[in-house]
Amino acid sequence: MLVDAHTAAPELLGCMLVREHRGVRRAGMIVETEAYPHDDPSCHAFRGRTRRNATLFGPAGRAYVYRIHRSYCFNVVTGPEGRGEGVLVRALEPVDGVEAMLRARRRATVGTAPPRGDALTNGPGKLCQALGIDLALDGAELLDGDSPSRVYLLARAFDPRIGVSVRVGISQAREERLRFTIEANRFVSR
Repeated sequence: MLVDAHTAAPELLGCMLVREHRGVRRAGMIVETEAYPHDDPSCHAFRGRTRRNATLFGPAGRAYVYRIHRSYCFNVVTGPEGRGEGVLVRALEPVDGVEAMLRARRRATVGTAPPRGDALTNGPGKLCQALGIDLALDGAELLDGDSPSRVYLLARAFDPRIGVSVRVGISQAREERLRFTIEANRFVSR
């Protein structure tokens, strides 16, 4: 499944991303992803290994978490060790622990309107806020539910109808059709 970013991005759709922290389980179904292959100028690994992107060069199935502005982004490392590529998880459909997600988002967005319905986890920064994902989870093993990291992936239970389009919010290789969504899902980012 995680042989490369091109293959993994659509295969992650429908999988559950689970975060257990302080006795609270928060989970969402992945409804939107973007592939960042190693030869893509928009991939953080494109210009080589650095301290910030080192996790991308590790084994597949690890979390690559990075900070952009005031938000975090969550990625799944793919491909063989040493190549440097991954899949950005852009949106989730909340499934479990929705009240805890709402509380986390309210704390993170003090002074703004509270998140509603489909706006709870419909973006990479929003889903990280809702699940409590930050740099402490960079490098966490995602495929082992018994991992002490307490963030993990569960296999999907159905084959979703998948839409493909160009990626969002990048300045290079914008024409590449590497964004994957579960068609007609209301939690996909705008």
